[in-house]
Amino acid sequence: MTSSPAGAPRPTVSLSADEARRIALRAQGLLGAPDRRGGVRGVLRHLGAVQLDTISVLARSHELIPYARLGAVGREAVEEAYWSDGHAFEYWSHAACVLPIEEWPHFAFRRRSRLARGHRWHVLADKERSTRAVLDRLRADGPLTSTELGGAKNGGEWFEWSESKIAVEWLLDTGEVICSRRRGWKRVYDLPERVVPDTLLHDDVDDRECLRRLVALAGRSLGVGTRADIADYHRLKGEQFDAVVEDAGLVPVAVEGWGKPAWAHPEALAAPPRGRHRTTLLSPFDSLVWDRPRTERIFGFTHRLEAYVPKAKRIHGYFAMPLLADGRLRGRVDPAREGSTLVARQLSLTTPKAAGAMAEALWEAAGWVGCDDVRVERASTPAEADAVTAELAALR
Repeated sequence: MTSSPAGAPRPTVSLSADEARRIALRAQGLLGAPDRRGGVRGVLRHLGAVQLDTISVLARSHELIPYARLGAVGREAVEEAYWSDGHAFEYWSHAACVLPIEEWPHFAFRRRSRLARGHRWHVLADKERSTRAVLDRLRADGPLTSTELGGAKNGGEWFEWSESKIAVEWLLDTGEVICSRRRGWKRVYDLPERVVPDTLLHDDVDDRECLRRLVALAGRSLGVGTRADIADYHRLKGEQFDAVVEDAGLVPVAVEGWGKPAWAHPEALAAPPRGRHRTTLLSPFDSLVWDRPRTERIFGFTHRLEAYVPKAKRIHGYFAMPLLADGRLRGRVDPAREGSTLVARQLSLTTPKAAGAMAEALWEAAGWVGCDDVRVERASTPAEADAVTAELAALR
């Protein structure tokens, strides 16, 4: 393969910025007819990873991901789809993520890396004794939460885990324990042999093949991306990407305005992206927007999660959700629920023409979470508040 002076392969395909944007939307399941037959499990397999987070406003982030693509799928159905019949497990990918069970062997490289390091954040006073006690309990009584294993905290500060919690998280890191589901937002731990199918229950895949597989999956899920985009999808290092990209089946491309080498998945280039655009609110942890530099590059939209910013310094609100409409990010809204009313505590639009799309997205979200009314509390300008309120009135 001929390389550019910078060492990256010479592109074989050129894409306009608009083509790259549409490819990214289709790859993320937000352009074209949704795969309703595949449902939530189809969304998970297609994305390869669905990020988990403790924040729950409209719903938790892992519920918002299939909602954005499929519409008002029942929230209990989402949980059932993820966690029943051994279809998924939780592990470290982009962050803590729900992952398709068939990818268990391909995270062996990370389990081996954690094992070689010897510990994560906490160090066990007696690793052998503590881990043996956890495994014995799981064999006898599992699956169990950390509370059921003896308590998650040791009575000190919030981050001071108990010995059993440190032990079970270490075993999770190294693959001797699996998180099979969440119950009341607590991880439920089990033994892998009870959850992972026999054909997948092994760590025989070497590091290179694990990395090749994850780079190929990330390329498919993104459609098109730079080295940093694709590596970051499953939190790989740049040099790990470099080592396997030639074997991952991705096609070098040049994207107008990106100024960086990029790669596309062959499926993304096989046919022009066409179809209906979703109008929806996105979780800040949605894989379409979880990479902030990529979001700015593709959509010209700067977004920041302000949940951990002091309230007085927030600009867009605690859990501002980007508005996707017509294949663009057209604004954002910080939602909340007051009884049966969905309240837009703060909203802003990138164009006045997006008022109708914002109203549509708010109304659909309200119905999904069991609200029968929507109220705009505050907007960037009185004109925006008035426009969205008028559009909402037309939907009632």
